[in-house]
Amino acid sequence: MNVTPFLTGNIAVKRPYEDSYLDPVYNNVDANNDDVPDNPGQILYYKPTRTGQKDSSTLSVGVSATWSRPMDKKLQEQCKEAAAANIALMNQTVANKRLDFEIARLKNCGELMQKGIMFHKNSPYFKVCADVVLVNPPGTLPNHTHNINTITPPANGDASDLKTLEIGTQK
Repeated sequence: MNVTPFLTGNIAVKRPYEDSYLDPVYNNVDANNDDVPDNPGQILYYKPTRTGQKDSSTLSVGVSATWSRPMDKKLQEQCKEAAAANIALMNQTVANKRLDFEIARLKNCGELMQKGIMFHKNSPYFKVCADVVLVNPPGTLPNHTHNINTITPPANGDASDLKTLEIGTQK
C-alpha cells in the first residue's frame, strides 16, 4: 500500500493590470441617406470598457493512495525463500572467515611462542595471543633429563659420600 499526500498550486498574473480601456465611439450619422457616414472616422467620445482581465490562482490539496495485491503469491514466497537463503549464505561466509581468522591467529601465536616471541603483559596486543596455549602433541614427551640426589648411608659418617644419580628419558 502506498499513500502519498500532495499540495499543488498555480498563479497566473498578467502585468500591467488593466481593468478597463477607453473604447472610441465613431460618428455614424448618414444625414443624406446615401449609406455612407457623413463624417467617417470622427470620434464622438470614449466610453470605458471592461477588459475582464483577472489574476487567477489555484490550490489543490489531496491524497493519492495505491493498493496492490499480487495475483500469484507463489512468486512472493519464492522471493522470500531466496532472500532467506541469501542471508544464510552470507552468515555462513562470515562464520567461515571468522574461523579462518581464528585458526591463522592460533597458528601464528603458537609458532611465535615456540620461538620464545610474545607480547609484553602490559602491551595492548598481549590479549591477541592471551588465550593461545602451547602444549606437547598427544603421545609425545620432549627430550629431557632430571638429576635426582639420593642419599646412601655413609660408611664412616662422612657426607662426602653422597652420590648423584642421573636418570634420563629419551625418545
